[in-house]
Amino acid sequence: VQLVESGGGLVQTGGSLRLSCAVAGRTFNNYAEGWFRQAPGKEREFVAGISWSGNQIYADPVKGRFTISRDNAKTTVYLQLNSLKPEDTAVYYCASKELMGYSGYVETSVSLYDAWGQGTQVTVSS
Repeated sequence: VQLVESGGGLVQTGGSLRLSCAVAGRTFNNYAEGWFRQAPGKEREFVAGISWSGNQIYADPVKGRFTISRDNAKTTVYLQLNSLKPEDTAVYYCASKELMGYSGYVETSVSLYDAWGQGTQVTVSS
């Protein structure tokens, strides 16, 4: 599976961005995708995830501000970032995990994802 992120940039506090992740090379129809972020000097952390059937999970710091979604063809995963704060500044990564059973499962662990994109920088100025 290949993943390519886009949509990052520089935005002021309170602004919005929409990140996109183009997904290619799936061989089955049962994957979970997630968005993670990594700020300088910090570990990569879970932001939001979506199951093949559309279930969603969000990290507490972004609940109510970020929204994860997919297009109908399930070839692109989006992350809508609203009400951005300086602490949201990070490189944002898209990841994909093949599921072997329940299609409603959302993976939140960094170490259990199979494929990663190259990342896109989001910078929020105060």
